[in-house]
Amino acid sequence: MTKTDQSSAIPLDTTARLPAVTYVLTFCIAVIGSNSLVLGPIAPEVARSLGTSVALVMSASAAFGLGTAASALLMARHVDRLGARRMLLGALLGLAAALALSALAPAVPALALTQLAAGVASGIALPAIYAGAAAVAPPGRESRTIGVVLTGWTLSMVAGVSLSALVADLVHWRAVYAVVALLAFGAFATLKTSRYRDAPAAGSAPWPLAALRIGGVKPLLVACAAFMSAFYGIYGYLGDHLHSALGEPVSANGIVALVYGIGFGAAALLDGVVDRLGARRVMPFAFLAVAAVYLGFALAGGSFAFVLVITFLWGLSNHFGLNVLIMRLAAIDPARRGTIMGLNSAVTYLAVFAGTTGFGPLYASQGFEMAALAALVLMLVAAAAGSWRLPASATPRN
Repeated sequence: MTKTDQSSAIPLDTTARLPAVTYVLTFCIAVIGSNSLVLGPIAPEVARSLGTSVALVMSASAAFGLGTAASALLMARHVDRLGARRMLLGALLGLAAALALSALAPAVPALALTQLAAGVASGIALPAIYAGAAAVAPPGRESRTIGVVLTGWTLSMVAGVSLSALVADLVHWRAVYAVVALLAFGAFATLKTSRYRDAPAAGSAPWPLAALRIGGVKPLLVACAAFMSAFYGIYGYLGDHLHSALGEPVSANGIVALVYGIGFGAAALLDGVVDRLGARRVMPFAFLAVAAVYLGFALAGGSFAFVLVITFLWGLSNHFGLNVLIMRLAAIDPARRGTIMGLNSAVTYLAVFAGTTGFGPLYASQGFEMAALAALVLMLVAAAAGSWRLPASATPRN
């Protein structure tokens, strides 16, 4: 029997221990996140080593994002058909191979090609991880379980951003990819030897665009698009704002990333609130809290001290926003969870492109404050989409 809503009145055990595989999935997220974040800090060293420009080196990051989006859109449905564990094992092995080849890339085109392959593997892995986290969560502890898995992004941001530049300076940029490749293989081996098992869904999984007809999917994907575009639009230009407008050194970017990661991770301690209140109730307030953060950037973005305070709150509120978004999408139809989470990942990585390219001209012509106000408007759209009520006949299943 399935629950009809996360805020159901059915008594739930909120003290059940999280399964051990939760932490394995957290490690998997940390590995994927590390690869997605490390190129930025080491790009100057990569460019010097390969005799090219930083802008050209960053084309490998764009290739990773496009590979992830395309793979999530086209391949994630097989998570339902073959099982999350089986798909994740294959994706981690492919990711390890792609990262090892990245470490050996002789030129930028080869690096972009290997990162495209890493994106394809990540686009399979992310929906499998989120689907797996939702499936293994004890009843009444869905938010806590998913929240723990999401702290993998904190680990990748804090450790990946901080350590990648250090490894590149002390050893070589190729060592960064070699280390992440070993971590990916370690995640594969850990999952392979774990006791985690799952069963594929009965019947065939729909094609991704067919899944858009499932009740409740489209409004939440609109919320995802607005939420992620706002995030990447601000995150992509915050560093330049600190350096160009506030006169802070480039190292300030690392401090901001650390503060954001601390806020994002600290929010996991409060995920039990979401379990008690229900993701549907919390979502509009979480998105409005993120909107308030962008208002804070617009009003107080001229002070580095205030930026740090606001960035901590940004990490805190973004954690809740991402948590409830994944919870609600994962609850719509467990039999097609992988397909739906694939759509979520595809929209997320398309938002990386939309946010950075769309906010660029606005930031260049109107400044960081106007960009922050644009992000605020997007978050109001996300809150409205997240508040959309379905007809009773289309109520999502948990």
